[in-house]
Amino acid sequence: MLNISQKVKFFRRRIPSFECIPGCHDCCGPVTTSSYEISALPVKSEAEHDAALTNLSCPYLGSGGCTVYDDRPLICRLFGTTPRLPCPHGRQPAEMIDPLVEADIQAFFVSTRQVLV
Repeated sequence: MLNISQKVKFFRRRIPSFECIPGCHDCCGPVTTSSYEISALPVKSEAEHDAALTNLSCPYLGSGGCTVYDDRPLICRLFGTTPRLPCPHGRQPAEMIDPLVEADIQAFFVSTRQVLV
């Protein structure tokens, strides 16, 4: 049985990547993620979280884009890789995520404690 860390690494390797429109952050809004994934990110103050939520944004979105891009949660990586979370500008990888992998990720979301980013 894989532990949570191994599962996250496994899923990250199976989510296809693609190039976003430079400067676009349309998918960077309030999302939930596993408590494991949020624990790997820098701690943000309650005020930073409140300001981001007020702006329907993410507390990790800076003026130059995602400040935690390499460590961004699975939900952020899924945007644009599945018809369930399409890029609003039509960007996508050459091959979308395998539906079985996506189903496994969705099951992971259900089985783990989710917190607001």
